[in-house]
Amino acid sequence: MSSTEEWFHSLISGERRGIRATLWRMAFRVASVPYGMATTLRNLSYDRGWSKSHRADVPVISVGNLTLGGTGKTPCVETIARFYRELDLMVVILSRGYGSQGGRNDEALVLEANLPDVPHLQGQDRVALAHTAVEELEAEVLILDDGFQHRRLARQLDIVLIDVTQPWKHARLFPRGLLRESRRSLQRATLVMLTRCDRLEGVGREQFVAEVRQYYPTGPIVQTTHEPLELVGVGERTELLESLQCRRVVAFCGIGNPEAFRRTLTNLGVDLIDFRTYPDHHPYGRDDVMDLQSWASKQADEVWVLTTQKDFVKIGLPDLGGRLLWAVKIGLRFLDGQDAFEECLRGVIAV
Repeated sequence: MSSTEEWFHSLISGERRGIRATLWRMAFRVASVPYGMATTLRNLSYDRGWSKSHRADVPVISVGNLTLGGTGKTPCVETIARFYRELDLMVVILSRGYGSQGGRNDEALVLEANLPDVPHLQGQDRVALAHTAVEELEAEVLILDDGFQHRRLARQLDIVLIDVTQPWKHARLFPRGLLRESRRSLQRATLVMLTRCDRLEGVGREQFVAEVRQYYPTGPIVQTTHEPLELVGVGERTELLESLQCRRVVAFCGIGNPEAFRRTLTNLGVDLIDFRTYPDHHPYGRDDVMDLQSWASKQADEVWVLTTQKDFVKIGLPDLGGRLLWAVKIGLRFLDGQDAFEECLRGVIAV
């Protein structure tokens, strides 16, 4: 996380104290009023039909969230794509390509690595992308990545993800918090997926489900966790997770929820010597890679360097500073509600 992001998060969370911090929070609160009005008016415009939603010729499944930052959409998108591919349907993923720096962004690169038979189109005009996917790629199902707020493209299924470890991102609209829109917007969702539920056990999880029900009273709520599957390297190099037990490692990441990655590593039993974070969607320029090379080279010979797949696909090196570089491949595991989830997916193509 950059120094600016750290400053911003410490402000909106209330960790930073003093008169200056209080004045900044007041300014952010004032700024969140027109932001909230704009999102409300925009949603009202679509609800009333004043703004037009364009319908594709094939089913569209949207995967999105209410907050800025990571909720774990990529494993969900991959799970949906695999479900339809197993039914022998042609699937195409559409996304805006945030953080792409003029090329493919990290989510696209991960999905292309894990789903080589699923095309991924990126661009700001997702209505045009949908037309291209159907007309030129003969798509039978479209997955709209990060699409909850993109109402210009109509969808048959709206899946909204909520990370239970930081669900509402300080429960205020941006910039006073990290909510993209009001929690009442959950009423638009077809299905709500709770992610990282292994971090909230028993009564705590039940209480959170009850809280979500205040905004989403009737639809299905499924509970999932992100499960590490294996280590992957350059080419087809893989390694079992068991090889990490008690191994000394250093790690880095540039994702929306770096603490989730840190917890994943500690749960795998590693001896985590050092942990570096970068801003979400960090592009890793030449200076960054050289700095990482220098950092890794100072570690003992037996130390491995670990990162996320989203970071790994942008670096693509077999090692850093002579130390093996591995990415932790993550998959989605259902704790509750898998049947309801798959029923929703089947219902879309049965129409």
